[in-house]
Amino acid sequence: MPEAVIVAATRSPIGRARKGSLASLRPDELAAQTISAALDQLEGFDPRTTDDLQLGCAIPEGYQGGNLGRTVAIRLGLDTVPAATTTRFCASSIETTRSAFHAIRAGEAKAIISAGVESISMSTGKLMEEDARDPYFRSAWERTAARASREIPAPWHDPREDGQVPDAYILMGQTAENVAELRGVSRAAQDEYAVRSQNRAEAAIGSGFYARDITPITLPDGTVVSADDSPRAGVTLEAVSALEPVFRPGGTVTAGNCCPLNDGAAALVLMADDHARDLGLNPLARVVATGVSGLSPEIMGLGPVEATRRALKLAGMTMADIDLVEFNEAFAAQVLPAADDLGIDHDRLNVHGGAIALGHPWGSTGARMTTTLIHGLQERDGALGLATLCVGGGQGMALIIERMN
Repeated sequence: MPEAVIVAATRSPIGRARKGSLASLRPDELAAQTISAALDQLEGFDPRTTDDLQLGCAIPEGYQGGNLGRTVAIRLGLDTVPAATTTRFCASSIETTRSAFHAIRAGEAKAIISAGVESISMSTGKLMEEDARDPYFRSAWERTAARASREIPAPWHDPREDGQVPDAYILMGQTAENVAELRGVSRAAQDEYAVRSQNRAEAAIGSGFYARDITPITLPDGTVVSADDSPRAGVTLEAVSALEPVFRPGGTVTAGNCCPLNDGAAALVLMADDHARDLGLNPLARVVATGVSGLSPEIMGLGPVEATRRALKLAGMTMADIDLVEFNEAFAAQVLPAADDLGIDHDRLNVHGGAIALGHPWGSTGARMTTTLIHGLQERDGALGLATLCVGGGQGMALIIERMN
């Protein structure tokens, strides 16, 4: 059975949504430039021999609508390469890697592009408009609104215990507040974690680490964007602690201890190990195992726990075997209890900062994390890495890789 190996990995800079450096760039162009850069890493490989292009996109509507993956393939001149667009919300581009992993292991493909893109700047946001939602969940929306206004006392408990359905459309910030209440995550702990993320990202940028990750992107006017918009230099606990809660009166989640809204793309190329060897390519990493899990959407931030446990079980490993962890920082409120449940050493957790600092362009985050994980393992001479994240709608996803180069 062939192994699935990653032979190329890169990402775009991450822009601030609607007001940042990539806000004017169409998502198809952003994805095309990023995928093209990944393919450029593969000397001697004819991209027209790619078996499939899988593009993750959390909200495939508006400018991101239709089969965006196929549009991008044609833009790249890959008319003979089939393509699909996949959504598993925040895990969309880990889902595409999982799909490529399975196809290669099954012997159905030798080379697959696994990429992701999200332009929140060009998203219409119609998904969250009430008239677009399934009215089956109306009572759940009303309960969420009551909890958000503090009419329902804390702590959160599973609505199914009262014969009610969870809120499938709940805003992510409300889920973070629910997790904070359920698990007793203090505002101080969240702020301290957020400051560490910003400070670690600042140090990584200063050392040149993220230059390994980033492919510069050219805008229509010729401007070249080569750095992330969101990281802030010199962030202090005093400044973050002064911010007001944004999702719930008296809550703990602020703009300082959660990720911002962003635009970005990332791309991997996966191959069967024997195919890469025949082409003379040196694989960066081997995909070892993946895991996916489901739980109440109202506490979706805890999703990485079971997903990671499933991936570790499939790999025959424990957390002690993992050298580095990329854990998506949607909210500090969910990273802290989930990491504690998994026994993750914070000295191995998001050592170059995470989404609180870098940003979280939903559909591309999985591939972005994988790219950062590969380069982090190279920098620290580590062997095994875990990328994991929570998923809107109440899911978790995890990916384990082994460095090869």
